[in-house]
Amino acid sequence: MWSGTEGVDTVGGLREVVAPFVVTGPSGVAVRDRLKGLTPEDEEVLRLVGAHLGSLASRDLKVRCADGLEHDSESWAVRKRELTGVSSSRWAGSITKATHDQWALARRGQAAHIQGLEAGIRTIAHRLSLPVGAKGSKRAAGGYRSRREWHAKARRLRVLEDRLGRVRADWDAGRVRVVRGGRRLARTRHHLVDAGLTEAEWRRRWEAGRWFFQADGESGKRFGNETIRVTPEGEVSIKLPAPLAHLANAAHGKYVLATKVSFAHRGTEWADRVAAHRAVAYRIHHDTGRDRWYVTASWQIPPTPTVPLEAALAHGVIGVDTNADHLAAWRLDTHGNPIGNPRRFFYTLTGSAPHRDAQVRHALTRLLHWAKACGVKAIAVEDLDFQAEKTREKHGRRRRFRQLISGMPTGRLRARLVSMADATGITIIAVDPAYTSKWGAQHWQKPLTSTTRKTSRHDAASIAIGRRAQGHPIRRRTTPPPHDQSDRAGHRTVQADRRALGREEPRPRIPGPRTRCVPPDAERTRATRAPNTVRGARSDQE
Repeated sequence: MWSGTEGVDTVGGLREVVAPFVVTGPSGVAVRDRLKGLTPEDEEVLRLVGAHLGSLASRDLKVRCADGLEHDSESWAVRKRELTGVSSSRWAGSITKATHDQWALARRGQAAHIQGLEAGIRTIAHRLSLPVGAKGSKRAAGGYRSRREWHAKARRLRVLEDRLGRVRADWDAGRVRVVRGGRRLARTRHHLVDAGLTEAEWRRRWEAGRWFFQADGESGKRFGNETIRVTPEGEVSIKLPAPLAHLANAAHGKYVLATKVSFAHRGTEWADRVAAHRAVAYRIHHDTGRDRWYVTASWQIPPTPTVPLEAALAHGVIGVDTNADHLAAWRLDTHGNPIGNPRRFFYTLTGSAPHRDAQVRHALTRLLHWAKACGVKAIAVEDLDFQAEKTREKHGRRRRFRQLISGMPTGRLRARLVSMADATGITIIAVDPAYTSKWGAQHWQKPLTSTTRKTSRHDAASIAIGRRAQGHPIRRRTTPPPHDQSDRAGHRTVQADRRALGREEPRPRIPGPRTRCVPPDAERTRATRAPNTVRGARSDQE
């Protein structure tokens, strides 16, 4: 979706800043609803079907990983024919497609792991080449502080080189390592006390995580899916695999659940697709912690036409700086001037994954509501990519800083913000994150700080992000000489456009307390006020 920032040339010691661009909208939609009121027979059938298809998916994934780079369409067809006999042709198609997606995801993770190891090796090798205790600079780390640390890092360099050699050998051979159910959950089996789980609870989560219960849709078929069918009235029916066909309670080997679903979010859009027999994919999963069953419907949508950058910025922009616990935002007009006060949208990334995701969604909802109330049609965010920035070799002992970077939900924010902004008609503009915090604090933090407003470094960075999206330089206008300013030796902070009429003219002399020159009722009070001259002497006015 958003590109990274590596591989950019440097000019004069600073790397070149990539031009801002409009982020494309989402290509799909997913909605979820709970399966309420299931009978014990329904839950037993769901468990049997999920376990049976999960075993087939595990077997197919093992075959695909064994093929490696030698896999072709013929081997794909052979795998699908083998699965069709013990399930159905549509179940076999869904399993093989999910297997290919899993293998491709593992390959991308393998490539990212190689890049991280190479970055760590380069950093350690550079620091080992320097004398012990050599000072570093802002752009390059210095030598290690002691001989003991130097020796430990030399050993770590050999460990990373050996690890890189093994990963590269796997990459060249097309060999990936995948754990169905999740590697984290597999490791939790050896730390049940720390996780607060019993062996039975872990076993239920492990089995549910390895189930397979998803079916791709087909356009032109009845209600868009022949395997897991949901009617416009909410009736859910499942095409049972061949070995479980004896459990059917409807015609043609289908099982109808004793419950109905209704998708609250985008329900009208889903009903229109189902009524038109357009493809809709479904996935059924079990939340073992709450002992609840859910069904997720997803479908593809045509990409939203990209709005030109100039049209998106016609009503100003809101610059957003992403942080570990909040979003710092400031509204800018068309000339790059900050308007009003900064806004902060806090979230807490603690607790379970659904709770963290809900926190992010609530913060983004408040941000989008504020943008809509202001009439702004564009939000500028940083194109963050911390894949090569959170290694301990790069930041050394700054463990808390590494944890801070790792805790920033960049990927989750990207996906959520693009999807939610597309539904509200707001354009997302991605800008290069280079030097936004540094230059924002340098040029904007102090001038915007007053006795009634404390401007943080993150608030100043949001201004820098918004100005970069508009094409303006981050630094403010250069202050003219003292006696060439409109207010004589004052500081001019106006950021008017060069085409604005009267921008170089002096301020209008408006009587009143604003300029503190002549009171608005000077003519009336001048004749009635008490004289401050010597008694009996004639004044100059007389």
